[in-house]
Amino acid sequence: MSRFLISAAHKSSGKTTLSIGLCAALRARGLLVQPYKKGPDYIDPMWLTLAAGRPCYNLDFYLMGREEISNLYQQHSASADVCLVEGNKGLYDGLDLDGGNSNAALAQLLDLPVILVIDARGMTRGVAPLILGYQAFDRNIRIHGVILNQLGGSRHESKLRAVIEHYTDVPVLGAVQHDPALQIVERHLGLMPSNESASATRQIRAIAECIAAQVDLERLLQVTVSPHAAAAASAAPIRPRPRFRIGLVRDRAFGFYYADDLEALAAGGAEIVPINALDDAHLPALDGLVIGGGFPELFLQELEANASLRRDIHQAVEDGLPVYAECGGLMYLSRSIRWKERAHPMVGVIPGDVVMHDKPVGRGYVRLRETGLSPWPAGAAPAQEICAHEFHYSSLENLAPDVQFAYEMVRGHGLDGRHDGIVYRNLLASYTHLRSTRNFNWVQRFLALVARHASSTMAAKQAVA
Repeated sequence: MSRFLISAAHKSSGKTTLSIGLCAALRARGLLVQPYKKGPDYIDPMWLTLAAGRPCYNLDFYLMGREEISNLYQQHSASADVCLVEGNKGLYDGLDLDGGNSNAALAQLLDLPVILVIDARGMTRGVAPLILGYQAFDRNIRIHGVILNQLGGSRHESKLRAVIEHYTDVPVLGAVQHDPALQIVERHLGLMPSNESASATRQIRAIAECIAAQVDLERLLQVTVSPHAAAAASAAPIRPRPRFRIGLVRDRAFGFYYADDLEALAAGGAEIVPINALDDAHLPALDGLVIGGGFPELFLQELEANASLRRDIHQAVEDGLPVYAECGGLMYLSRSIRWKERAHPMVGVIPGDVVMHDKPVGRGYVRLRETGLSPWPAGAAPAQEICAHEFHYSSLENLAPDVQFAYEMVRGHGLDGRHDGIVYRNLLASYTHLRSTRNFNWVQRFLALVARHASSTMAAKQAVA
């Protein structure tokens, strides 16, 4: 097994495009590639999943314990030939002064060699002290190679290779020329999601061909071979017979879901029923509904035009169907979304109007404290504080004064800087994105509500009969 962490000297060095290209290029060689992404991110993992052909899993020090990170990594690495972990920001960047949640800390936790991506624009001899400094800063971090990116031509490449070879012992594994064709369209939250792009597969193939031609894949695999024997692949988990039909809104407008959260739903007895909010005219028979984040503001006309589905969802909430909505899902359930001076009617079950802004309203990690008003059963050991994250460029305005909230904001913005998690009947809708972890197992609690509602519905039917 080869395994490594792709990091960089600083953010926006091109490590995501390189990671996508490496996943696809190695997969094209017949290797089983398992991708991971450090930190709270939905969009990069969507591209990495498509490139590798295997679900990408997030590894996050803020949302997960160190043991959870190790277990998740080992669980999905056992059957892979190559494990690629894409870092976020720079190698040593992080929230804490001691670097305890940095990419370097993740590499050390998982015993991963680091491949350092260097945006070499404007650099020549200065590349040597940069590499030497990164080596010297923490001797426990093993930098096994560098990939030079955004090169200005063959002459630029030759100079950099000569400098690195003369002053350092770090091999140059690749030199990627500046090429506009490698760029993926970006917007306010990062790359354009792959579920919106009809040409995503073609673009990944083109990136893979470019990376394969400019990165020494054989040497990359050689310098990152794990010195430890790969753990034996564990048997596939036994899934219980589905007990609940859980609708999952997943289309071009909504697609922000953690792979392990979806697996937790299935492990909890859910049959995932895909819902397309743009095309499906009606809501099928369901025991629960989940509407994740996304970019509904880019599909307002289509969402507005699908009035029959909006009516079905509104009625389902009124009838008490357990519904969980995050960020884009909350926006969709509001009365309207206003963007570029025009308001579009939405589901209307949340008594407020969404307004889009040019700058972030809430962005980053958050901490929540439960108010006790959540419709989800509390469970045996409710969390004292919930670690989560938010990314939204919108606010909810004209909110009715009698709205109830599931959370108080300890850190972050949420709805108004003080609250998040609108509660109405069996609906919980928030700007906050949750991750189902030991700290707060939202999947377990949501399914407990689904089970309780299904039981009461069945009892009511039997009473009538």
